[in-house]
Amino acid sequence: MQTNIADSFRNTPEGEVAERILRNCVHCGFCLATCPTYQILGNELDSPRGRIYLMKQVLEGATPTAKTQLHLDRCLTCRNCETTCPSGVEYGKLLDIGRHIVEEAVGRSATESATRAALKTGLGTPLLFTSALKLGQSVRGLMPGFLKSRIPAAEAAGTWPAARHARRMLVLQGCVQPGLKPNINTATARVLDRIGISLIAADEAGCCGALAHHLNDTDDGLASARRNIDAWLPHLDAGTEAIVMTASGCGVMVKDYGWLLRADPVYAEKAARVSAATRDISEILIAERDAIKALAARPAAKRIAYHPPCTLQHGQKLTGGVETLLADAGFELTPVAEKHLCCGSAGTYSILQPDIADQLKVRKLGNLQAGQPELIVTANIGCLTHLQSGTQTPVRHWVELLDEVLAAS
Repeated sequence: MQTNIADSFRNTPEGEVAERILRNCVHCGFCLATCPTYQILGNELDSPRGRIYLMKQVLEGATPTAKTQLHLDRCLTCRNCETTCPSGVEYGKLLDIGRHIVEEAVGRSATESATRAALKTGLGTPLLFTSALKLGQSVRGLMPGFLKSRIPAAEAAGTWPAARHARRMLVLQGCVQPGLKPNINTATARVLDRIGISLIAADEAGCCGALAHHLNDTDDGLASARRNIDAWLPHLDAGTEAIVMTASGCGVMVKDYGWLLRADPVYAEKAARVSAATRDISEILIAERDAIKALAARPAAKRIAYHPPCTLQHGQKLTGGVETLLADAGFELTPVAEKHLCCGSAGTYSILQPDIADQLKVRKLGNLQAGQPELIVTANIGCLTHLQSGTQTPVRHWVELLDEVLAAS
């Protein structure tokens, strides 16, 4: 793609990155076939190729409008297009740049700004979120069905084993996951404990920064990244092997710390080190597959449908690992059509773009339930809660099932 970047962006870090990415695009349109919003809306401007044209125009000097912003807002940032693209276009990086430029030029209404600030603070502050959740759970029985489906019943966390092994790994607790599904991280700790790894948390770490980052609050997102880096580096210096992610949405963000902070003279090297040490829990357990198989003596004998989150399969390019571990444990995985498509959760997307998100949820659940599974499993808290709001079939994190199989063996 030929470009003529405007003087205001030429020779800037963002402009140089954007121009490189734009020049890789060959207009082929392969991305349209796998873009969830194009599948739903059928509008070229709601496809990766259409959004690339819009961002190219802005970068070349065109004045962005509220319509430009709307089409960029409608993107789920699922990065399915990156998996499909034969030219290796880094669409996610371009979208970050484009959204930020358009946001500064167009702005937001007072209502939109307040909503986004409330989401960032309410969801990104674990104490605040958990307190509000507990209040909602206390009156859940009195709520109408459409509200009740969005507030999960309280769950027990189970026992977190004491740190007793020489091998240690860190876990990011997350923002909403400890309140919504506290058993996910404790189940992970129990699974790792059984293979001789102690899982620990750094109390100083907090939100990964993805919430703020995808709401175009770049400064707040990077502040979260720096705080986590400062919390984790002493542990890495002391010999901790890895930083374990049990939510793939957090994982893709932390793995991008090195890129996001590449120009920071103080944090660039530190960020790169943290990103290099970050692993999804499936990566850790695939590396320990023989030990897991030896412990999983009793077959699970349950039919399950697995939904691979976009942040895992497209963002982190991790496919097949979860399915392999579940099959090793004896689970029967039902066939699922359109595995590549987003479920519609996408962080705060299901709140900000509910109509599109709900259509994608219905489509995804239809595919997941076609094989009549007993359970649906996934690898990200956002996908889990979004899908559960639309079905009576239990939706769980896959590591919880593995924990139960190992406990019963």
